[in-house]
Amino acid sequence: MLPTAKCSSGVQMLTLLLEIIKMKGMRFCGLFYAVLYGYLVLFAVAEITDPSEVSALVAVMSRLIDPMNYLGNWNEGDPCLLKWTGVLCFDTIDETDGYLHVQDLHLLNMNLSGSLAPELGQLSRLRILDFMWNDLTGSIPKEIGNISSLVLLLLNGNRLSGSLPEELGKLSNLNRLQVDENNISGTIPKSFANLTSVRHFHLNNNSIVGQLPPELSNLSRLLHLLVDNNNLTGYLPPEYSDLPALHILQLDNNNFSGTEIPATYGNFSSLVKLSLRHCSLQGAVPDLSRIPRLYYLDLSGNQLTGPIPSNKLSDDMTTMYVICGKLILMDPSQQVSQIFLLFRDSSIWQNMSLSSSARLSLDLRNNNFSSVLGDLDPPNNVTLRLAGNPICTSANIPNIDQFCDSEAVDNETITKSNNSECPIHACPTDSFYEYVPESGDLCTCAAPLRIGYRLKSPSFSYFDPYANLFEAYVTNSLNISIYQLSVDSIAWEKGPRLRMYLKLFPHANSSTFNTSEVQRIRDIFTSWRFPGDELFGPYELLNFTLLGPYASINPETQRTGISKGVLAAIVVAAIASAVVISAAVTFLMTRRHARNQRSLSRRRMSTKVSMKIDGVKGFKFKELASATDNFNRSTQVGQGGYGKVYKGILYDNTMVAIKRAEEGSLQGQKEFFTEIKLLSRLHHRNLVSLLGYCDEEEEQMLVYEFMPNGTLRDWLSENETYVQVNVARESGLMFSILDNRMGSYPSECIERFVALALNCCHDKTEQRPSMSDVVRELETILKMMPETDATFSESTSMHSGSKSTSAPASSSFMTRDQYFSSYVSGSDLVSDAIPIIPPR
Repeated sequence: MLPTAKCSSGVQMLTLLLEIIKMKGMRFCGLFYAVLYGYLVLFAVAEITDPSEVSALVAVMSRLIDPMNYLGNWNEGDPCLLKWTGVLCFDTIDETDGYLHVQDLHLLNMNLSGSLAPELGQLSRLRILDFMWNDLTGSIPKEIGNISSLVLLLLNGNRLSGSLPEELGKLSNLNRLQVDENNISGTIPKSFANLTSVRHFHLNNNSIVGQLPPELSNLSRLLHLLVDNNNLTGYLPPEYSDLPALHILQLDNNNFSGTEIPATYGNFSSLVKLSLRHCSLQGAVPDLSRIPRLYYLDLSGNQLTGPIPSNKLSDDMTTMYVICGKLILMDPSQQVSQIFLLFRDSSIWQNMSLSSSARLSLDLRNNNFSSVLGDLDPPNNVTLRLAGNPICTSANIPNIDQFCDSEAVDNETITKSNNSECPIHACPTDSFYEYVPESGDLCTCAAPLRIGYRLKSPSFSYFDPYANLFEAYVTNSLNISIYQLSVDSIAWEKGPRLRMYLKLFPHANSSTFNTSEVQRIRDIFTSWRFPGDELFGPYELLNFTLLGPYASINPETQRTGISKGVLAAIVVAAIASAVVISAAVTFLMTRRHARNQRSLSRRRMSTKVSMKIDGVKGFKFKELASATDNFNRSTQVGQGGYGKVYKGILYDNTMVAIKRAEEGSLQGQKEFFTEIKLLSRLHHRNLVSLLGYCDEEEEQMLVYEFMPNGTLRDWLSENETYVQVNVARESGLMFSILDNRMGSYPSECIERFVALALNCCHDKTEQRPSMSDVVRELETILKMMPETDATFSESTSMHSGSKSTSAPASSSFMTRDQYFSSYVSGSDLVSDAIPIIPPR
């Protein structure tokens, strides 16, 4: 029952409001009753949810920054009855304490920043804690270790720092721990060996240091151990081979200090993927032939030595990056023939049961192989790479060139079937309808669900042969038909990980999913109820975008209700409270209405001005939000003084770069459109094109052509030629690595040119020369060149059509934008392998 004092104050407030109605008239009366009716439900809870959990949620909100106002209803009433965004409660009142309790907290991909509140530990019945793909900072509260019921702890894709709390080792029911792609430091606590129910450890892409705890070998249910891209040292625990269920061991890009791969790793009983790339490992290659179903093996980028085991590997092998180090075999005359013992005498490449759809990669680059017995004739579905070996200089081996190309990545594209017989734009694109690609009924229009999805550690390196298997895997897991799924785009990312953009179409008899179907599908993704799969490995949901007819659906709300009797009692008890706040709500509604009118006025002004710009498209805010997974941090590819830069995929699958101005960079509307007009007039082969802009929702964005080869910084940070150049210059061997296409030029000119190029490669802007300094130095170099040399003169005047000495500044050097081409263009002065950072 509601306390008497509250009822009394409610009656007084009701009396006051009735007097206001008499003064304001019937129009206000209608508004009053509408507000009262809504808030009878909205504030119908006095104490239906455990008060300690309510206070915990309030504390959680106080630590968060919510720029999109996704958590706007967290200030209203009871979290369980009123279905606060992201809060899922049990559907019955607990008989022991008479309260409802919070079951799940789903706050995936909401652009939240701030930090995690220690009060999360008060959610004592919580099963799922999901803050994936936000922008949270600070540390992981140790109090989370008090939630003994927790099954899924999902914090990946943020900027969390600090150490992993020892207290997390108390979560005896935890199935999945995902803290990857943060800034976590410190060591892996030994207490994690107590997580006896855990099946997934995803700790990759952090700054974790120290030794891998051997104690983790006690985790008998562990399936995936992903700790790649950290700063681990020490040794590889030999005890890990005792893990009976382990499917994936991925430890790439750590520093195990020259230790060896334990021989016991040949005893793994369930392993399907072993990836130890770039781990500073030495010693012999262990015999892995006893692992019965090994799909994927990567030992590249180490300094392994000794003989290659000749025993036959698993017939299920799909990908093998075997050894990239300095292998010295017992008998130099058998250097490559012993490799072929592995593939011929042991029947791994003539008699192995490689299906026609399988694809095998054998990466033997940068070793000491100098000869081969027999012919180099692998099957069509086997890729062999020998670049960096002495054998590549032999002219006596037929077809050697095709195996000595340094290119290491197979680019894949999705070829979509077009309904060419359908009318163009017949589907209502403004409502986000599309043709169903695989529908038996030609020109069927429907509104798909758009899903960002990533395979975190697939057991293959080429997707196309497994596309049909993947489609069957997803549709069976979702209980939908094959034609309802479209794999719209794929992209390999560092890891290697496979990012996808999926579209799910409703059943043929409907053009949209109903609300319950949307909720069902999303639940399967967010609760990780996909069945395990050895080939596709662990996955993660990047976004679940609801547009068009689904825009009003809030999938983060509670799906179950409480009994009618409980609801009736609550409504009766809440009437007085509803009356008390209705006046305040009326005021807030009026103020919001005025704000919306101002926003609408601004949008109309924006539309009016944008119509005056020719040749540049005006994008809607929702188009660019959809293209970037609601500006998800995982789509961010850069940041500068203007704001952040995102990679986006438009509805026609065009990839774009979207520069989104931050609040401090916003211009006046007139200045913004003036800038767009100027940019639209700039056209050059080394400049990316401006495709459009957005000036809605108090946003200012520029949409550019996207350069898929990545940023210049990526090329410099990963390109060892760049490092091989520095070393050569410092050791006086500069001329030994120059491209022979350059011909003969004065050595002083070459030295000054290379010095200038390397000065332009400093990471810090202030250490790089200005463009004027670059031009002056190039002019000096030019004057030192023989006047009869035509090649240099032509290359420096390609842009201007004359022999102007200032031409190199515009034709041979890039502009500063990170999406421009990553190589020097229009010049043969220096090898294409030497990239240049643009001057400041």
